[in-house]
Amino acid sequence: MAHKGRIDVHILPGADHFTMGQGGSQELPPDQPTSGREEPPAKLTSYQGGKSTSSAYSAVQRPQHVAFFMDLEPFPEEILLLILSFVRARDLVLRCRLVSRRWRRLVDSPSMWRIKCEREHRRELLLAAEMCPDISWQRVYLKTPFSRNLLRNPFGAEQLKYWDVTNGGDGWKVEANCSELEGAERPTCFVSSFGWCKKSQTIDLLQEGLSEHFLDVHQPSICISDWYAGRHDCGCVYRINVELLAANKNTVLKEFSLAPEPIPQWNDTRYHQVSYEFRHYGPSVRYVKFKHKGKDTKFWKGWYGARITNSSVTVKCHNLEPCT
Repeated sequence: MAHKGRIDVHILPGADHFTMGQGGSQELPPDQPTSGREEPPAKLTSYQGGKSTSSAYSAVQRPQHVAFFMDLEPFPEEILLLILSFVRARDLVLRCRLVSRRWRRLVDSPSMWRIKCEREHRRELLLAAEMCPDISWQRVYLKTPFSRNLLRNPFGAEQLKYWDVTNGGDGWKVEANCSELEGAERPTCFVSSFGWCKKSQTIDLLQEGLSEHFLDVHQPSICISDWYAGRHDCGCVYRINVELLAANKNTVLKEFSLAPEPIPQWNDTRYHQVSYEFRHYGPSVRYVKFKHKGKDTKFWKGWYGARITNSSVTVKCHNLEPCT
């Protein structure tokens, strides 16, 4: 018969989490021992200095995983909560949550996700929770809206995917960097042409895991960064504009724009950074619209204009407004 609170647990060597089986409604496979069948004596293998002390296995025959069944229903909730907190988030939501009402309540509880955050040292989420007691732990844990780049495809790894593009001249092209950009994940960039080449992305802050209350009351810092450079043999021009938009996607609540001096011909090809931090921007911000553009100064056919890469929009919790 099926056991509602039983789990099939696989513990991988060196892992810090469990891999769950098909919840508690799974029958025992035919070749597994049951209460009415005599079980063979168990064999224990221990390791000291990387060598097996068991005669049943050679020193190189390390077990790949350990699988066992455990009935967790008798455990008190605080112990069951601790055990489940070692399960991967995906398995918690897609498998454990379906086992029973009790398990669903534990998986959905703030305590579950707080334990996981503390274990994984997610400092920004813990800081956000201190300032906002009503934060949705599960949603924020799974969406991870803090301190990650909310822009997609910032290096051109997927060509122009996710960007809204307006092509001038010969349009945008993805090329290798002319000079190294320290800390960049990829050595590639978007290259503009002899007419204004424009790109933009609009970020839905609610979809990324932030709540209306958190944005309106606590107003976390919204930080933007962009890097641009030119070819050594041709000058270029670069522009950036970032808008914080209301729910209708049209009302601009805050804005940052910059038009740096053009990069001259015969330059050193090094990258220049533009950065800005939105703070105290007021309520009703729901979207970030990130726009930049570039072109060359010689009107040369091909791709001699501004080279742009490593664009980013991040949300940070170091200057949160308190609840009033």
